[in-house]
Amino acid sequence: MKNDVILYKNAKKLNSFRELIEDSVNKFKDKNAFIIKEKIEKNPKYKYISYSDFKNDVDNFAQGLITLGLQYKRIAIIGKNSYNWAVAYVSVLSSVGIVVPLDKGLKPDEIESLLIRSKADCIVFDSNYIETMDKIKENNTTNLTKYICMRENNSGYLTMDAVISNGKKEIENGKKDIFNYKVNTKEMSIILFTSGTTSISKAVMLSQDNILSNIYSLDCMIELLDSDVSLAFLPFHHTFGSTALLFFLHNGVCTTFCDGLKYVQKNLEEYKVSVFVCVPLILEAMYKKIMVEVKKQNKENLIKTGTKICNFLLKFHIDIRRKVFKQILDQLGGHIRFVISGAAALDKDVAEGFKNFGITTLQGYGLTETSPVLAAENIKNLKAGTVGKPLYSIDIEIDSPDEKGIGEIKAKGPNVMLGYYENKEATDEVLKDGWFYTGDLGYFDEDNFLVISGRKKNVIVLKNGKKIFPEELEILINNLPYVSESMVFGYPKDDDLVVSVEIVYNKDYVKDHMNNISYDELHDKIWNDIKQINKTLPTYKYIKKLFLTDEEMIKTTTAKVKRFKEIEKILNNEKKA
Repeated sequence: MKNDVILYKNAKKLNSFRELIEDSVNKFKDKNAFIIKEKIEKNPKYKYISYSDFKNDVDNFAQGLITLGLQYKRIAIIGKNSYNWAVAYVSVLSSVGIVVPLDKGLKPDEIESLLIRSKADCIVFDSNYIETMDKIKENNTTNLTKYICMRENNSGYLTMDAVISNGKKEIENGKKDIFNYKVNTKEMSIILFTSGTTSISKAVMLSQDNILSNIYSLDCMIELLDSDVSLAFLPFHHTFGSTALLFFLHNGVCTTFCDGLKYVQKNLEEYKVSVFVCVPLILEAMYKKIMVEVKKQNKENLIKTGTKICNFLLKFHIDIRRKVFKQILDQLGGHIRFVISGAAALDKDVAEGFKNFGITTLQGYGLTETSPVLAAENIKNLKAGTVGKPLYSIDIEIDSPDEKGIGEIKAKGPNVMLGYYENKEATDEVLKDGWFYTGDLGYFDEDNFLVISGRKKNVIVLKNGKKIFPEELEILINNLPYVSESMVFGYPKDDDLVVSVEIVYNKDYVKDHMNNISYDELHDKIWNDIKQINKTLPTYKYIKKLFLTDEEMIKTTTAKVKRFKEIEKILNNEKKA
């Protein structure tokens, strides 16, 4: 379709990662690029890293790697989000070779498998992985010749500090390897494994042009300020996390690090975070928590009245939302300007709710294979319930749409991957005539905003031909305050499917708000709520079977439910019962 997105600004195109870093330092030399918390106890100490300091660490580490004989080699990185992770990643891409980010949640044998598959020559790892590295080294099944630990250790491994120190000396002695690095920006620079087990995960090949084109497209659409502070919540080994990091560095944003899931709200306040990139699950949990407190204090009518007044004044370009809802905003740190949400659909009511409080939520959509963003909202293209419009320079079409306009989303643009590493068959399945077939279903609404219906492989097709998209029903169910997560699926019965749902209930909520209700009473309560949801749906979408548990669902390391594994577990439990 024709791309009619309204651009925020004219952005600068970057030609390489080296140029990205040099450009950022020229513009933001003395500004803080990172804040590192050195102690998490009651009296934490903070270290402030300027853009200039960051570039020095990047250059020195890159030169140190080259001195170890690793230029044009493959460098794997594994560990939690940290300053050292960022230094390693940018160093490799700007001046060394090919980077292989690995999922920090993988088991030792899975890490070893991916190191073998990627043919990595070196690994930079967090000290938590020392035992794993010992085992991999002992097995001698990989191509690894160098092991570099991000921190000081007593295990004899080379450290990043030592490599940086050595690289600094080399540069001071006139070595210029990092500045003479020749890179073909159209060839593979990154190998990223999709989520899943190692036997089925695919190795996505991305070039520097892929990532830089995505940063350029985002830069054309989204307003960032060099006074902004972000909280690095999404894992850097995920394309959404690492591309966001580079996008922020390009715009002078200061990056801080999350202490963990339960500390998100504390960290938002602690660092005065103004821009937050996360997944819908986090936003929905935050909103649900706020609204539970509002209800508890009997302030629902007050919120409704305040919202009506604010929205009326907005028509006259008078915005008092942040003053009216200051108490609520303070729960989120008080400085949030906007939130970028991706990886799954965000509940429309949550997006509208945050907007009413004065926080803009920008939804985006994309995949690892597209570096990753394909479509997104911006301040001039906002519509709750959608994922915005295609980014600048990206074409999106709906393949074989049905009578409702729903079909598979396919995309074309400079951000689309080179292919799957050493897997031509899988590549040919998704790359056809220059188009990438996403496996996601969706449609364009009357205003040309893209709406995601769900994954093609998750659709429930009934015997009468009717189609149900599980994700649409899950959004409704997840609004129930006691629901931690839900999964809608087709339960096999005779020669048809029964629309069913598994609900994981929040034990703490039930305990605090339902007076130690019994399991049977809880089941009845939830089933009655499901019936109320059914009344809002066409008859063929009615949920007719409920499975209730407090056991967390089977997930990938990127927190996506492994639907078919979970369904298999449910069916096996049914047989045993």
